[in-house]
Amino acid sequence: MGLWDSLLNWLRSFKQEMELSLIGLQNAGKTSLVNAIATGAYSEDMIPTVGFNMKKVTKGNVTIKLWDLGGQRRFRSMWERYCRGVSAIVDCRYVVDAADRDSVPISRSELHDLLTKPSLSGIPLLVLGNKIDKSEALSKQALLDQLELESIKDREVCCYMISCKDSVNIDAVIDWLIKHSKTAE
Repeated sequence: MGLWDSLLNWLRSFKQEMELSLIGLQNAGKTSLVNAIATGAYSEDMIPTVGFNMKKVTKGNVTIKLWDLGGQRRFRSMWERYCRGVSAIVDCRYVVDAADRDSVPISRSELHDLLTKPSLSGIPLLVLGNKIDKSEALSKQALLDQLELESIKDREVCCYMISCKDSVNIDAVIDWLIKHSKTAE
């Protein structure tokens, strides 16, 4: 039985609602990740999210509410509000364009600023280095170093390198979410 079958069987075993917030700079791939989780689809022609979008995805007996938050500077002040209200399972998921090396210092600054908010204390952090299908993408260790993730000591931190385009490590992300939903019940 594959991971996807295991996921579906687990989801059918009980009814639960999970709420996730996807944050990160513009063009990091947050909307592509929503689509990958919801339908497995990918499109090259994505329109930047203005403000936020919310999508509910039902898999078996589980409904996942995905908040896709705009990454432009004018929307970053909203991030805390949407991370604060996440339910049992989650977590802020921070998506980084691993192929846009110039944006990584800004991502680091915005992430570390967000994590200083008392209302987000202790919430686990899942960082996703997206666009690893591009040759210029950073390695996982380079991303960890440049985002200074090892300096974060007040919460669990996990990092996966993903490609929404090629569906790389999307199953690993779903598996991480499943494990965290079990501990939060």
